[in-house]
Amino acid sequence: MRITASALSQQLALQITSHIRRSNLAPGAHLAEQQLADLFKVSRSPVRCALAELEKAGVVEQSRHRGYFLKKILALQARAAPEANLAEDRYLRIADDRLAGHLEDNVTETALMRRYDMPRRELQRILHRMEKEGWAERKPGHGWQFIALANSVEAHGQSYRFRMLFEPAALLEPTFHIDKAEFERIRRDQQMLLDGGIARLSRAQLFKMGSDFHETLMGFSRNRFMIDAIRRVNTMRRLLEYRAHYDRERFAGQCREHLQLLDMLEQGTRENAARYLRKHLDVVRAIKTEPRGRTTRVAAQL
Repeated sequence: MRITASALSQQLALQITSHIRRSNLAPGAHLAEQQLADLFKVSRSPVRCALAELEKAGVVEQSRHRGYFLKKILALQARAAPEANLAEDRYLRIADDRLAGHLEDNVTETALMRRYDMPRRELQRILHRMEKEGWAERKPGHGWQFIALANSVEAHGQSYRFRMLFEPAALLEPTFHIDKAEFERIRRDQQMLLDGGIARLSRAQLFKMGSDFHETLMGFSRNRFMIDAIRRVNTMRRLLEYRAHYDRERFAGQCREHLQLLDMLEQGTRENAARYLRKHLDVVRAIKTEPRGRTTRVAAQL
């Protein structure tokens, strides 16, 4: 069935509302059309229509020549949490089996329904989420195909070493320019995490917040190749990050380092910020891929 423009914009309005809740955005947060279009894999036109719908509902407000901004806090619906947690558990069961090599590259919905004892509609929601996240895709004829991802500690470490090369370099690009609204948004996000978000959000949500921080910084470079590189790396390492042991106290330390990095950029010391970012990535790499002793030595460099 073909989705009409009106139905699509209404669907997007619901998705944007869910995104606002999950991300705990504060009033005044900028809802950038292009960022939302990239997030939901659509063009900017239906996003604009969806934001207009939310403006009518009093959720957002439009500022002339600046776009849309969140008008009021949307509280998370507590009664939906048990269902959301169950869906997350089932999603991670499939992720575990894929990383462990228990699932073939090509699968059918019927086989997955039987294996995980879940109804088709719920399975399809999970598969569509995997498709949006870039590690599964629907086959032209029948069934689904899992896309090759980083599936070892060695590959995980290599992804961080690759990021240590190009992320600091992006801060030194001659085209680097800070978008003030986006800069303040990621600052608020990091502070929200320190103010309790780390304990409240799921691993998938924490990964999303961390990857969004780094992707936003890469966006300031205005270098399309660097922007594309960080998105591809984040897609490749997504599952390993979901399943990694999350020491939430250490995650808080990473958030504080993110805020320190933003302070450096705000002060205009991009060279110092680039060096700091490289060390930050090296610490995180060591935490996730090396023995405890090595991790402690690298962390002491910051």
